[in-house]
Amino acid sequence: MTMSSGYCSLDEDLEDCFFTAKTSFFRSTPNKVPAKNVTQTVEEEKREPPTIQEIKQKIEKYNAKVTNCLLMKLNDDGTYTGFIKVHLKLRRPVTVPAGIRPQSIYDALKEVNLADMTDKRTSFYLPLDAIKQLHISSTTTVSEVIQGLLKKFMVVDNPQKFALFKEMRKDGQVLFQKLPLTEYPLYLRLLAGPDTDELSFVLKENETGEVEWDAFSIPELQNFLMILDKEEKDKIQQVQRKYEKFKQRLQQTLKEARGKPG
Repeated sequence: MTMSSGYCSLDEDLEDCFFTAKTSFFRSTPNKVPAKNVTQTVEEEKREPPTIQEIKQKIEKYNAKVTNCLLMKLNDDGTYTGFIKVHLKLRRPVTVPAGIRPQSIYDALKEVNLADMTDKRTSFYLPLDAIKQLHISSTTTVSEVIQGLLKKFMVVDNPQKFALFKEMRKDGQVLFQKLPLTEYPLYLRLLAGPDTDELSFVLKENETGEVEWDAFSIPELQNFLMILDKEEKDKIQQVQRKYEKFKQRLQQTLKEARGKPG
């Protein structure tokens, strides 16, 4: 996967381009109407490859609906480029190199892999429900999107631990469909239009039922135990504070009741 020579510069809508130098991510706004989440297994649709003329018409229709400058662009060879947003909804910590400085513009342009500079590893949680804006090509596959995201965040975990889902809303439900590694996300974006309520992309753990603990290294498992131990202590303190407040209220009520004339 190579980096584009183009550089995107927007104030709010575009915080980062895939294959470019600029890196950051921001919080997504909460949904106004709560919806039930449902994960479905849907068979991959079989479709005929569109002609260049059909792609051109779809891109023109897509760009007409765009309210910002995140347009799709058709190339002479029939390929096209555009933007997708990926929500990061990871519940488990990820493994990154320990003591590595953040990636600079120079590193991104020169494709310097900072993760190769040290063998030390640590685990931490990525910001919950962060969003990454990606500039990709119509030939970019789901597999390449996952690998590119991990590289951007210097995550050294096996890409097979993650999966890209498309999120759709229907009848008050939020439906998730796991995408095959050979799917082309930008084509799905083109078909759905720019409205993220119609279609959005989510990076999640690749749940296959039981957790495959054998896929984790010993340092990863040790970090998981440390994190769980901290979370357990925090939860115990929360419960203790909660019931301490209840106890104080009961004692105050009893004191007031005893002070009243019978």
